[in-house]
Amino acid sequence: MKRFVPVFRLFSLLSTFLLIGSGNARSQSIQLQQAALLVSPGIPAPMRETAPQVLQEEIAKRTGIRPTTRTDWPKSTVVAFVLATDTELYGIPVPTTHKPDKPESFAIVTDVQPRQTTVWVIGHDSRGILFGTGWLLRNLRLSPKQAELPGPVALVSAPAYPIRGHQLGYRTTANSYDAWSVAQYDQYIRELALFGTNAVEAIPFHEDDKPSPHFKIPAAEMRIRIGEICQKYDIDHWVWTPATFDLTDAPKQQAELERHEAFYRACPRLNHIFVPGGDPGHNHPRDLMPFLRDLHTRLVRYHPTGRVWLSLQGFSVDQMDYVFRYLNTEKPTWLAGLVHGPGSPPLAQTRFRLPKQYQMRQYPDITHNVRCEFPVERWDQAFALTLGREAANPRPFFFARTQATWAPFTDGFVSYSDGCHDDVNKVVWSMRGWDPTKDVREILAEYSRFFFGPTLAEPAADGIAALEQNWHGPLAENGGVEASFAFWQKLETGAPALSANWRWQLLLLRAYYDTYTRRRLLYEQRLEQEANALLLRATDPKTAMRQALTLVNQADSQPTAPALRRRIDQLCTDLFASVGLQTSVERHQARSHERGCVLDFVDYPLNNRWWLADQFARIDSLPDKAAAQQRLHEIATWENPGPGSFYDDVSNVSKGPRIKTISDDATDIAWWNNGSSRARLSSQTFQRCPALDYDNLDPGARYTLRVVGFGEALLRVDGQRLEPTVYNRQADTVKEWVVPLTATQDGRIQVTFDQPEESHLNWRQNSRISDIWLIKEKLE
Repeated sequence: MKRFVPVFRLFSLLSTFLLIGSGNARSQSIQLQQAALLVSPGIPAPMRETAPQVLQEEIAKRTGIRPTTRTDWPKSTVVAFVLATDTELYGIPVPTTHKPDKPESFAIVTDVQPRQTTVWVIGHDSRGILFGTGWLLRNLRLSPKQAELPGPVALVSAPAYPIRGHQLGYRTTANSYDAWSVAQYDQYIRELALFGTNAVEAIPFHEDDKPSPHFKIPAAEMRIRIGEICQKYDIDHWVWTPATFDLTDAPKQQAELERHEAFYRACPRLNHIFVPGGDPGHNHPRDLMPFLRDLHTRLVRYHPTGRVWLSLQGFSVDQMDYVFRYLNTEKPTWLAGLVHGPGSPPLAQTRFRLPKQYQMRQYPDITHNVRCEFPVERWDQAFALTLGREAANPRPFFFARTQATWAPFTDGFVSYSDGCHDDVNKVVWSMRGWDPTKDVREILAEYSRFFFGPTLAEPAADGIAALEQNWHGPLAENGGVEASFAFWQKLETGAPALSANWRWQLLLLRAYYDTYTRRRLLYEQRLEQEANALLLRATDPKTAMRQALTLVNQADSQPTAPALRRRIDQLCTDLFASVGLQTSVERHQARSHERGCVLDFVDYPLNNRWWLADQFARIDSLPDKAAAQQRLHEIATWENPGPGSFYDDVSNVSKGPRIKTISDDATDIAWWNNGSSRARLSSQTFQRCPALDYDNLDPGARYTLRVVGFGEALLRVDGQRLEPTVYNRQADTVKEWVVPLTATQDGRIQVTFDQPEESHLNWRQNSRISDIWLIKEKLE
């Protein structure tokens, strides 16, 4: 492990040291209402202009005060921007007690004198100036006509990881980026930089043939403008550009190289080219490596320090071995390193095999909730079916733990993101990439202070943490959702000035949506339970089905919480106006229903009323009353098989108490009919090889295991493979096994399933299991 920990990651000298005087905080604070800005002429352009401009504009937005820039020392408070190499600024010595000496590092030092107060922003280099400005803005208390810094302050801070970035693809599949103007990109990249980001990854060519209806300017123009913005803020400009054609086709390869070179020539700043090996892309590395070399040859003609990267996503063992042999024998100097993304071989193994001269960059998926690298574990089915893959997803504590686990194998990260909905996650990754020891709660407080104001720094931080807790465990049992909602409603009422702030809107949407979904779940599940009870009492199947359907359809005819529903609608409308977030295909022209379209699924059934309507239509055509009543009994007792028997909905955390395994991507695999499937809810969430533990079994009873799913189910009880007595492979059909009496004599069994060999199948055709019963049958 130690061989993977570079020197820059050691924190004995690089950690942030902050000294704030004791006593009354306000009496110790430094007032900046009359502050002037002095800038060292030695700071390289454009940062010499960018840093003071950023400070002026961000203070002015929040206070109405715009500090002036001067070239002489006034008799007022001064914010002085200097480099560590500067000895003086317009005749005044630069402090030497706190001196940044690492790349991108900075110092903040306050000097309070009777006639002069100075806040020194000292950068080791141009980026140090930017990140020092970010620290200052995150820690200033800014409100109308007020600007103060708690002090005194004396700190030096340097980043732990040299690569800290996020992908911001201007493409049609994004749920918001495609609707942004150049000014919005500029502001967002600025804000990321203020929280420690030093890289932005664009997507220059992918989907060029699919322009978004939301584009403010053509994609070809935006890719150049993003390079200009990166130049302005002195942050690295990456591009993600897969080779999606057959590289053995020489004419196509030549055309692609020429397209790249034209972009390289036009782009004012370009630091890194990242070509994924797969997802998408399916070329063997024997063809891909020469192509990367040719890209590098063209890149350095216009950007001499430019570098090329490769991921091993989707590579076979043979292809991975080829890459490592190539690196060990050819030792290409044109390759910067490898990128680890979803579908890559294990990160620790990759770092171990990678020669030391090459870097390792992570490509973490912080944007998706299901069918992704870091799915929400044991996510309640109600959320999975409504919020789906790209909902607003602040997961600060989860991603802090995730980053802490994997970051030590890397030189940093550029995250995968498809929209603004993961904004909190971006900030957490950037700030923990700067300082892995930084308290997550403190990060949330700085986030809230900067974007929502000083009075909301602490309460909004708690509110964001509460939203993450909303997704933990069975939703019906999570009373914290209502408490979180009441908290956010109080914040909303007390902060009307934030009504147009898109980050505020996004968090409010989650608070309202979570609560509305929980109330619907409780209501609609109760309606179904009442309908099942009615079916069990039925003497006339037709009348019972009509009455049961009327009952469950009260979810539509007499919906719960209409005021919450209206507020969700309004927030989605506001978010489309403020930040281009497309929460509906019909209303906002989203690319597809799974691209963050939470408005399209806000009323998706949380009981089985659609499935029941279809089942009742089939039952109505059965030949006799007895058959109809038998089928109604099966439906009514689906989840309640009787005393001593057990039922588990395999991927529903609320209804699968015996399930021990976690399904990484169950709900997204069941993405049928654009997310509007009429199938039974339990069949839409499933696992391939679940494991279950049963106890308190009756040693004097015989048990039958029943499974509903699709394809194969290779079942074992206590490790012994059982032969089925019923074995249907079609979707939503039954398989059964008789449990040996010897297995239940101790009152417990463990049920597992072997993985069938299905590597030849498309993943959509893989076997799956959705429902499992253990049925108790009395011995004769």
